[in-house]
Amino acid sequence: MRSRSDFQRPRPNTRRYDEPPARRTGTDADLLSSLEQLDGKTYGAYKTVIGDWDYGTFQVMIDRIQADPFAPPSLLRVQSTPEKMGLPTSLIETREQRIAVADFLIRTFDREIQSHGRGAVQIARTGQEILERSACSVSADRIELRFQVQMPARGRMILGRTAAEIFDRDVPDAIVNTLDFTSSEAADDLEAMRAHVHAYEDYHALQKALADNGWIAFVADGSMLARLSGVSQLPMEDAVAFESPESLRREVTLPHAGLVKGMAIEPGVTVIVGGGYHGKSTLLSAIERGVYPHVPGDGRELVATVPDAVKVRAADGRAVTGVDLTPFISHLPAGRDTSSFTTRNASGSTSQAASIIEAVEAGATTLLLDEDTSATNLLIRDSRMRELVAAEREPITPLVDRITALFRRRGVSTVMVMGGSGDYLDVADRVLLMDAYHLRDVTEQARRVVADQPRPVTELEDFAEPRQRVPEPA
Repeated sequence: MRSRSDFQRPRPNTRRYDEPPARRTGTDADLLSSLEQLDGKTYGAYKTVIGDWDYGTFQVMIDRIQADPFAPPSLLRVQSTPEKMGLPTSLIETREQRIAVADFLIRTFDREIQSHGRGAVQIARTGQEILERSACSVSADRIELRFQVQMPARGRMILGRTAAEIFDRDVPDAIVNTLDFTSSEAADDLEAMRAHVHAYEDYHALQKALADNGWIAFVADGSMLARLSGVSQLPMEDAVAFESPESLRREVTLPHAGLVKGMAIEPGVTVIVGGGYHGKSTLLSAIERGVYPHVPGDGRELVATVPDAVKVRAADGRAVTGVDLTPFISHLPAGRDTSSFTTRNASGSTSQAASIIEAVEAGATTLLLDEDTSATNLLIRDSRMRELVAAEREPITPLVDRITALFRRRGVSTVMVMGGSGDYLDVADRVLLMDAYHLRDVTEQARRVVADQPRPVTELEDFAEPRQRVPEPA
């Protein structure tokens, strides 16, 4: 008697395309041939080209193929060595240099695929800051660039010939134009890369000068601070160059820029005043962005701010969880405790108070505030309102009453823009006036105004030690 297995037909190859395929190796010609042979097949067949493909001076590695034409694009890498690509070792000797070079290569690759590609190749987009990014890494013996490719299809059928064109032209052309520095035509690119590295090194030298001198920010003379628009970080053409007030002008010597003069802001309370649209917020924004290095030509390359500076603002509707608000908010109606305050929908004043406390808890040494994005009742309460609403009926203690203690007790400096209230003139260590984008030190004038028009002293001497909710660094 025959068994059941005798009647079973031989099984064909039943490997599904959603199973992890074997990683292939080959030349660029092998890859192109494979892609052309996939033309007209179902989309899952693209996974058969996952592998490492040798293009001669570099390798293209296809690590993941998207599940379908509408999924996030496929993930690829290109690897080579500085020696093969002609990258000078003098530009990658230090960690700072390697970060700047990697940032430059990402920008170059993005520019190449934007100007010459057909939109199938993508890479992480960059802004005006030079940052360490996962899209590219550079070491003494390897360059690796990570990017994405939208594998082409008509419906769910593979366009293999189009894919072959992408990997025959778009991908290798962008790679060569980005990484190859062996030709004489690459001289300009090398100079641009060198300027990129120098800007990054000068910024870090400027950061060291902040630490050595005890400054919280530095803005170099000649910096172009104005931006193209309120929603763009690109520089504005024909902007007014920054010039520091003589009383605040200091000098630093940087490895590439040499002797640089500019405004140094020392710890304490700095208030920036002036009329509307005269550049107050522009200056504060430049100081805010000074925690990052900027690309050559940005205008803010030599603006630096201590790394732990934090911009705090009102954020209606944000969640607050377990924050001790008692320095700013207490004795709420119905006796609600604010020592561990939680809400899913904070008001403007509550949200900004929470942000200040959270920044202090996290170890910030400098707070940046702009009255345009702040809750008025957290910033000030004038003498008339204090007279009308008794202190025991007002649960909010305004920042003007806490800002001095915040610095003296907690060592937290403040740089703030204030154009609508003179109460902060009493507590300011220095007052800067922006007039048509020109900055003047008017501290002495402000003190005369305070003497002529005194207000009741409301500053509070204490600022409670914040709870340690953030783990100490190892």
